[in-house]
Amino acid sequence: MLPLFKRRRLDIQHFPGFGGFSFLFYLYLYAPILVLILYSFNANQSATVWTSFSLDWYRAAFNNQALRSAAGNSLLIAVCASVIATVIATLAALGTSRGARFKGMRLSIGAIMLPLVLPEIVVGVATLGLFSSIGLSLGYGNLIIAHTVFCIPFAYLPIRARLEDMDLSLEQAANDLYAGPWRTFTKVTLPLLMPGIFSGLMLAFIVSLDNFVISMMVSQAGTTTLPIFIFGMLRMGVTPDVNAVSTLILAVSVLFVSLSFLLGKSRT
Repeated sequence: MLPLFKRRRLDIQHFPGFGGFSFLFYLYLYAPILVLILYSFNANQSATVWTSFSLDWYRAAFNNQALRSAAGNSLLIAVCASVIATVIATLAALGTSRGARFKGMRLSIGAIMLPLVLPEIVVGVATLGLFSSIGLSLGYGNLIIAHTVFCIPFAYLPIRARLEDMDLSLEQAANDLYAGPWRTFTKVTLPLLMPGIFSGLMLAFIVSLDNFVISMMVSQAGTTTLPIFIFGMLRMGVTPDVNAVSTLILAVSVLFVSLSFLLGKSRT
């Protein structure tokens, strides 16, 4: 017997005004970014008055020694923090996905994801309080430790997702062929997991590179990062060189996030 009626799926796109509202939402969200990019190519010294196209402010940014030093600090911290965070996140993902279930697993996963839930200002203040209470003053080391803790969940998510999507029969086949746990891991699990690891690494790298609040709280003399340097430039007002530097950071961020997404979706 045929049903008297078919249940229709709710399609929000058919609601009146949905398209116009969506357009206004994305315009509000991305128009400031587009304006920033446009005025980074402005020849005028004023950041709000357009005169003609120029690359002078990008040249000025690359010739700024203090800016290059801050960028070098950010790259050093981001590389160290992302690598350490990815290693820890990989071990955590293997323990919570491939290891035997244990009491408190959900609590452990929640603890790993906690930096994503807490306001960044809270994490920064708590980290500063901890370092001050134990007298930890390692310069770059303080920033690397703080960034590593904050980046772990960003690396953990794509790695855990990759593990969940992997075919367990391949690892079971390796065990049936008398491969030990270590050989199965190095020859089967790890190669299949590499796209997720690289995806988590790039995501952790860009999160560390762009971090401002925690860096502002924890940084010491001589460890100024690029976001802190840009904040210092903004105290003098928004100028075209600030727009140029911000555009470069935006381009790097979009590139790394896109690569992270594509690697996370890749199949082996």
